[in-house]
Amino acid sequence: MKIVTIVGARPQFIKAAAISRALRERRQAVGAGAPVERIVHTGQHYDRNMSEVFFEEMDIPKPDYNLEIAGGSHGQMTGRMLEAVEAVLVQEKPDWLLIYGDTNSTLSGALAAAKLHIPVAHVEAGLRSFNMRMPEEVNRILADRVSTLLFCPTSTAVANLQAEGVREGVHDVGDVMYDVSLFYRDLALQRSTVLDELKLAEGNYVLATCHRAENTDDPLRLRGIVEALAVIARQVPVVLPLHPRTRKLLAEQGLAGALGAVKVVDPVSFLDMVRLEQSAQAIVTDSGGVQKEAYFFGVPCLTTRDETEWVETVEAGWNRLVGADAATIVSAYAALQRPAARPLLYGDGHAAERILDLLERHRRQDASAVTA
Repeated sequence: MKIVTIVGARPQFIKAAAISRALRERRQAVGAGAPVERIVHTGQHYDRNMSEVFFEEMDIPKPDYNLEIAGGSHGQMTGRMLEAVEAVLVQEKPDWLLIYGDTNSTLSGALAAAKLHIPVAHVEAGLRSFNMRMPEEVNRILADRVSTLLFCPTSTAVANLQAEGVREGVHDVGDVMYDVSLFYRDLALQRSTVLDELKLAEGNYVLATCHRAENTDDPLRLRGIVEALAVIARQVPVVLPLHPRTRKLLAEQGLAGALGAVKVVDPVSFLDMVRLEQSAQAIVTDSGGVQKEAYFFGVPCLTTRDETEWVETVEAGWNRLVGADAATIVSAYAALQRPAARPLLYGDGHAAERILDLLERHRRQDASAVTA
């Protein structure tokens, strides 16, 4: 069985690491009969700290194809990726196309495979923010619609698909990002020196991220987040690994100086980010992945959005939606508490193995149907 995997952005590199590692372990165990993987990197995240370093640190095999497609509008990027991915699929003729999450890379891969009648398997299927203004929401809905296998990280994601009439091929496998967090958390403690480099004390700083278009492209929302971080930084160190696009927009909107004492740094490596997350007093973010990682590591999170796909973290009391109003964010930070309980919401750390089992089982069923 041959699998072509499409990745293009940081969260996808992280998720792919779990399945790629499980594939290698399976090859070592069963030899030549194990699945073969071809990795396609679209180039959506092209900065070394947001791309190449993840492959190195997480021991992901180097991509077999690097399409080097980045920049431009959503339509331009998706169209160029669609054309390039289609050419790879025609050449490789895989049994499965494996996609992750909700980026333009995800959508382009899903569309290219569907039009070539190659089965699509969607990891992190069924997530919904119910906000169609988010490009990610459009991408994930369309990807789910053309997928043969839908690998859901939670029961909530399964319920979302059922509400839309999608029941066939749906599996609650757990979250591959939880697999990754369990595997790398101790390694980050051993190898990362980021706390020393940034002069941060364990449990005595706030980690912040800001990259979503709904925040960065809206001057009022971006100003609110920046002003809130500046206020919090007067009380406790705040470190902000800054996405290149966000840095550019801050400069264009004249907000770079408004960050005050916030420690602005370039995007950090994967292990450094894991170290920063698990050792933070609190996290302020608009990232879906970071919301979950905060929960995995037992760190209270403030999400600078009006909705989230990860409603379980909010219901469990570890995550609070605060929007982009400065006063609301600062007030929520002042009221932060650590709940007494942190239920296992995202599986048992073996999602990747379940996904491989289902891909192989479905492929065997298809082969039996053809020969019957």
